[in-house]
Amino acid sequence: MLRIFTKLRLKEWIQVLISLVFIVAQVYLDLKLPDYMSEITRLVQTPGSAISNIWIHGGYMLLCALGSLLSAVIVGFFASLIAASFSRQLRTLLFNKVDSFSMEEINRFSTSSLITRSTNDITQIQLLVTMGLQLIIKAPIMAVWAVTKIAGKGYEWSLATGCAVLILVVVIAFIMIFVLPKFRKMQTLTDNMNKVTRENLTGIRVVRAYNADDYQEAKFEKANEELTATQLYTSRGLAFMLPVMSMIMSGLSLSIYWIGAYLIDSAQVTDKLTIFSNMVVFSSYAMQVVMSFMMLAMMFVLLPRAAVSAKRINEVLDTQPIIADGSLTEGKPGSFGEVEFKNVSFKYPGAADYVLHNVSFSVKQGETVAFIGSTGSGKSTLVNLVPRFFDATEGEVLIDGVNVKEYAEEALYNKIGYVPQKAVLFRGTVSSNVGYGDNGKDATTADQIKKAISIAQGTDFIEAMEGQYDAAISQGGTNLSGGQKQRLSIARAISRNPEIYIFDDSFSALDYKTDRVLRSALKKETAGVTSMIVAQRIGTIMDADQIIVLDDGKVVGKGTHKELLATCDVYKEIAMSQLSEEELVS
Repeated sequence: MLRIFTKLRLKEWIQVLISLVFIVAQVYLDLKLPDYMSEITRLVQTPGSAISNIWIHGGYMLLCALGSLLSAVIVGFFASLIAASFSRQLRTLLFNKVDSFSMEEINRFSTSSLITRSTNDITQIQLLVTMGLQLIIKAPIMAVWAVTKIAGKGYEWSLATGCAVLILVVVIAFIMIFVLPKFRKMQTLTDNMNKVTRENLTGIRVVRAYNADDYQEAKFEKANEELTATQLYTSRGLAFMLPVMSMIMSGLSLSIYWIGAYLIDSAQVTDKLTIFSNMVVFSSYAMQVVMSFMMLAMMFVLLPRAAVSAKRINEVLDTQPIIADGSLTEGKPGSFGEVEFKNVSFKYPGAADYVLHNVSFSVKQGETVAFIGSTGSGKSTLVNLVPRFFDATEGEVLIDGVNVKEYAEEALYNKIGYVPQKAVLFRGTVSSNVGYGDNGKDATTADQIKKAISIAQGTDFIEAMEGQYDAAISQGGTNLSGGQKQRLSIARAISRNPEIYIFDDSFSALDYKTDRVLRSALKKETAGVTSMIVAQRIGTIMDADQIIVLDDGKVVGKGTHKELLATCDVYKEIAMSQLSEEELVS
């Protein structure tokens, strides 16, 4: 828990120290009030006292109260400022850390959990900082200071106060033993509810198409009920604490006055006034002591959940990405756009079986290599090893004669134009999506964006949109069709002018005519650039310089279209299922 606060910056620590000064001032002023009250009580009980003296001490009490109020306002201001600044810093640290994660770390935490940690968990820390400066720091100072004030004013009253505090501590400890585990569970259940909600929203079309609204509602209701039941359990436990503390305070007041009445009754006439004055002062200070413990008890409402949140945030911040950044920015001299796999095998983290087995091939500059095979044969996994979304378990992946592990990630990504299997667009405009990212070169110009869209066969539908190249794109590209999204994703890769294109089944949403025209334009306009294509359709890869056939993660065929028809049964079977014999030999 405390480790999370090492992320506070010097500026924030200075603000904490300033707050501490005003907290001490507030406590001092609060504890001066009983002294003036005692003096006023003495003056009222003493015959012949001047009314002006009572007014003077009453004025001092008013000044102390106003000073305490002003100090509390200043502390509250700094507490809010520190909490907001600290939470902003934590969100930045979390975002940057998650941004450096490989797919393995993201899958380990899950997307919904990472979102919860970046929002809900940080909010819990922010709330703790806001309240902590005002309560956690103030309470011990007030308790210790008040105890020193009442010391020696009567062991009977001290014993009563000690018993009240002891009962209060036992009740708090007893409740926390049962409540704390539920706070840990609450964050996990919040993750689960976010996951169910996110799943429903992202898959809303499928949910409606299959009339699965009731099923999704039941799924959400279950997650919601689990979270609600846990929250009610913790709320009941904490709600029980408040009346108990109120009862203890009332009981302590009665005890002090009952003891005081007994002492006054049995004391000499000359001592009665002193005992009465001490009783008034002791009552005020005893309430301050109990209030201090009540403030600490209030923090127990926030502390368990904040402790769990801090642990979850630290888990992310302490995680080191498995894929370590290299240092090289260029490949071997004379090499450009060359890709080579040397005896590459791969299995996903935690999996028992390999997805790829001893894959070897090489691609020269300007060549096109295509990968085909049945679903689950490892095609997408293979091309994902090139940009290091995962690292090869065995063997080497080389670009321009250098192992991809030796490249600085920024330099490696700048060599690649990647088009994912699922087209991903960001909220913004057509131009901001096509010119997205930094490729280490000059900024993408409007003419380059238009040319890239033209090559990707997107000019017609873009210029038909309102605003054309400045037309709005919604989050995820939900205002575009699947084929339109794919063409914009392809245009984004083209605008980078990379050494290597990776098309991970990126033509599947295009019709045959658009597919053919797009690939012809791409081959003409990007001559000398290496292309790696994952495809399901034979028609997409027939013209490739090299086709690699995968079956259960193994290379079972390698060559041109005609060579594979003659030598590879798996390829021939796939081809004949899609094309007629006339089309195959044409």
